[in-house]
Amino acid sequence: MLTKKQLDLLEFIHKRLQADGVPPSFDEMKVALDLRSKSGIHRLITALEERGFIRRLAHRARAIEIVKLPESLGGEPSTGFTPRVIDGDRPEAGRPANSEPISIHAVELPVMGRIAAGVPIEAINQQSHQVAVPGQMLSGSGEHYALEVKGDSMIDAGINDGDVVVIRETSTADNGDIVVALVEDQEATLKRFFRRGNVIALEAANPAYETRMFPDNKVKVQGRLVGLIRTY
Repeated sequence: MLTKKQLDLLEFIHKRLQADGVPPSFDEMKVALDLRSKSGIHRLITALEERGFIRRLAHRARAIEIVKLPESLGGEPSTGFTPRVIDGDRPEAGRPANSEPISIHAVELPVMGRIAAGVPIEAINQQSHQVAVPGQMLSGSGEHYALEVKGDSMIDAGINDGDVVVIRETSTADNGDIVVALVEDQEATLKRFFRRGNVIALEAANPAYETRMFPDNKVKVQGRLVGLIRTY
């Protein structure tokens, strides 16, 4: 998900490339987005590059190319994470009284405590209870577990305080995946994962939180988000 400024900049670059065949200068971008300094443009460009929307070509001035566009600008539908939400505590509606109930295969998963969607909290290390989730929510092979979300730093990804997230155990992740990350073997957090050389960026989905950067030997991926359960 892009912020409004990121989307505005991507649209401006795209239109200039279509019209002139070359991207705008940083000064032109600054004026177009009504920013006070070019440092803001640098941050937006870096964010767009990390999300895979643009690519900067080395050793060439003003060398920016569009890799993909969001749907709002005519691009293909995103293949990123979209929460599969299971709503709880709601009465059934719209089903005839005499119809047969729909059979859903449920799997009991351990809830391994709370995960911080905000400032990291203590590492998760014990099971608190179990939760039933639809079998079709489980992704691929491997073990799965659940965590209760604490905080609002992933709210723009549709993950709220109090939600239960379903995690598939894995030690690897692709850029843009939402993962459970263990920081310095002490703190666990739920964030988007990005690798830049030997640095790992843990990015929130809330502009109120800054992206946190760590050497890659300080971050261990504990699992990848595959589903979400919400109770009203």
